[in-house]
Amino acid sequence: MFKKILIANRGEIACRIARTCRRLGVSAAGVHSTADRDSLHVRQIGQSIEIGGAPAAESYLRMERVIEAAKSVGAEAIHPGFGFLAENAAFARAVEAAGLAFIGPTPEVIDRLGDKAMAKREAIAAGVPVVPGSEGASDDAAKIAHTVRGLSLPVMLKAAAGGGGKGMRALHSLDTLDADIESAMREAKNSFGSPALIVEQMIEHARHIEVQIVGDGRGKVIHLFERECTLQRRHQKLVEEAPAAPLAPGVRERLLADAVRLGERLHYRNVGTVEFIVQGDRYYFLEVNPRLQVEHPVTEEVTGLDVVELMLRIASGEGLALNQGDVKISGHAVETRICAEDAAANFLPSTGRLAHVSFPARGVRVETGVDTGSEVTPWYDPMLAKLITHAPTRDQAMDRMQLALDEMSVFGVITNRDFLKRLLALPETRDGSFHTRLIDERMASWSLKDALHDNGTLGIAAYVWLLRNRAEPAAGVWSAAALTGWQMADSGDGLAPIPALHLQSGDLSAAIRFAPLAADGSLRLAVDDVPMELNLRPLGDDRYLAILGSRRLNVRAIQDGSTVHVQDDAGTHAFEALPYLSYISASSEASGELRAPMMGMILKVNVKSGDAVKAGDVVAVLESMKMEMRICAEADGVVESTHCTEGQTVERNAVVVRIGKAA
Repeated sequence: MFKKILIANRGEIACRIARTCRRLGVSAAGVHSTADRDSLHVRQIGQSIEIGGAPAAESYLRMERVIEAAKSVGAEAIHPGFGFLAENAAFARAVEAAGLAFIGPTPEVIDRLGDKAMAKREAIAAGVPVVPGSEGASDDAAKIAHTVRGLSLPVMLKAAAGGGGKGMRALHSLDTLDADIESAMREAKNSFGSPALIVEQMIEHARHIEVQIVGDGRGKVIHLFERECTLQRRHQKLVEEAPAAPLAPGVRERLLADAVRLGERLHYRNVGTVEFIVQGDRYYFLEVNPRLQVEHPVTEEVTGLDVVELMLRIASGEGLALNQGDVKISGHAVETRICAEDAAANFLPSTGRLAHVSFPARGVRVETGVDTGSEVTPWYDPMLAKLITHAPTRDQAMDRMQLALDEMSVFGVITNRDFLKRLLALPETRDGSFHTRLIDERMASWSLKDALHDNGTLGIAAYVWLLRNRAEPAAGVWSAAALTGWQMADSGDGLAPIPALHLQSGDLSAAIRFAPLAADGSLRLAVDDVPMELNLRPLGDDRYLAILGSRRLNVRAIQDGSTVHVQDDAGTHAFEALPYLSYISASSEASGELRAPMMGMILKVNVKSGDAVKAGDVVAVLESMKMEMRICAEADGVVESTHCTEGQTVERNAVVVRIGKAA
């Protein structure tokens, strides 16, 4: 076994590889970019070399810097993880030329499998069924168009040199054929350096099944059974499971045998994944990924094997001690990918600082590269974590995953947690009748909006703000920025007559009035004059039991700066919270509109249109609850108009005077 290796990756996979190294007594070092200096993988590995700037092209993709880092720390081998340099044959050759071991397949096999057309020819030679279409790749647009016309629609264009859904086009019509080919070739060129495409019949309403194989490089190859990867969005996997949902009789046995036979033909070394498209009792070879897969934990959960350990032992020369009969399946495992992306905005990546991160502590395997305070940058993949559940049956594993998603919270960026909950609840997901286009088809009818805020959610946010701010003493009834209104007489309903807090989320805003907090923690408050009774009982960390009248529910909530985050049954919410008078003041300064902070009668108007005023000048005096309030200019300017008269009763938030900028 190696004494020391370098992990040439970042995030959750770097942390995961380091964990196996610690268990085996193998010392590990890592690499990082300038953007990842304080990342979790750097802290967990314990020794890391900075290799360049934030963009991957300036750091994680710089082969020479990675190899230099390995040599500088005395590593004997490099583990590439997945992504970045994991499937780069030139990198594997450079590692071996530097006298280091590459923890993965041989460069020659990576070359043979990295080109989809070449991989397809290998499958044909091994007797594995392939999708009808071109056997070779082409960068001749006219030839590609001719091949397309020779197949029945729909047809799929694929970048020969790539994967991950890039450079792929589904053609359902020939009307825009030339433009579609040009677009796919351009994307293939930009993503993988080659515009070459292959053309295949599109197998509709199919499932995506993959087989994990392991080989010793000398002809011995075994499988670790199969994984289900059918739930995808635009060819990107979201949920994986092992073993697959029920398959037609005999399909599993044939899939496993074909995957092993292809691996034997290649004299496959280390771990890899043979992927198939399955439709009923038919299946077709898709591709081989010559690396560790994102979804490998579900295989580990059902087999009890450590796939990373197998990689290390094979690469160190120990070979493959397992025989096929040694590999058994126990139960069922499900994995979900937690990503920083906004489903309501076409899955746009979400970046920022993670104000709070909490994952399930028991009964759920968590693979993550982030924690509270981590920065999610635009430079890398938006995946934050993977949750993996394992149970005796598929239904139980799915149920546990739903609970795991309920129990996690990530505040500070938008995640796909709520989307995954909805996806797992689909009947097609639960009964295994899904297909690879299910999400894309269903989303056309889904209303993917931000979580709706009801008054209960707003009340919970207000209570959290109050807990954080109630200890701050007010400097005076009207002058305190953190005014609560408790010092004033109530308005007849037990509540302070003026709001203490303004909550804002998108176009929604609400004014909150409070009554004094009771000794038992109960609180009466009003959201835009709608009263409610509320109690929040802390349960530890960010968890609370919320009691709203007869309703009781578990929620998660924190305040981070001026933002209050709440996660409840409706989803995840973020509210900007400002003391009400600060909000009124800021709004007045920004808009020039001076507003009444509460309902009352105008006692005096001190200005008229055209008057020059300075910040702090009293423009009007309001009486409410037998108390006088001065409404003051927030900035120097000129009175544009007055909207009140002496003796007039005005509503809360009514515009009293409008002030424009001074000439």
